[in-house]
Amino acid sequence: MTPGRMEAFSDGVLAILITIMVLELKTPHGTTMSALSPIFPALLTYVLSFIYLGIYWNNHHHMLHLTKRVTGGILWANLHLLFWLSLVPFITGWMGENHFAPLPTAAYGVVLLLAGVAYVILQALIIRDQGPGSPLAAAVGRDLKGKLSAALYAIAIPLAFAGHFLSQGIYVLVALLWLIPDRRIEAHLKS
Repeated sequence: MTPGRMEAFSDGVLAILITIMVLELKTPHGTTMSALSPIFPALLTYVLSFIYLGIYWNNHHHMLHLTKRVTGGILWANLHLLFWLSLVPFITGWMGENHFAPLPTAAYGVVLLLAGVAYVILQALIIRDQGPGSPLAAAVGRDLKGKLSAALYAIAIPLAFAGHFLSQGIYVLVALLWLIPDRRIEAHLKS
């Protein structure tokens, strides 16, 4: 099977997740800037989660363009990734509504970590199917950025109980690391 159908399904799921997140935002009562203050944490969390879902969509798109075929295992790995991403609207709402309380902030990190692990599993299955000499294997290389991201999430999760702003800073830092699409994959797409 070609990856087009899997990509279309994943695109649809991600579009729905973003829609769910924006619908969860409460409309402020009032017309002044101060009316935004009660929903400001939820709005900030929405922005961060929107960026994360955008990063996954972008990198997933690039990865699938280097994928020649899809197996049953790859389909299941993709569903595994979509499962963790489907929790983003819930965890976004929980953290934002509770003004970055320690437990929701740590749980946000757990979801990000497990989504990252699921992405790595999907990537590894694609590489295993296509072989170590595949364009995706060459583009990913040793995946230092992925390993660094996982380590930062693992640090941020318990740190949420000591200082949730530190965890939030780490989540923003990891998003900034991934905001620009992986140039290694783009280079292989051009060649």
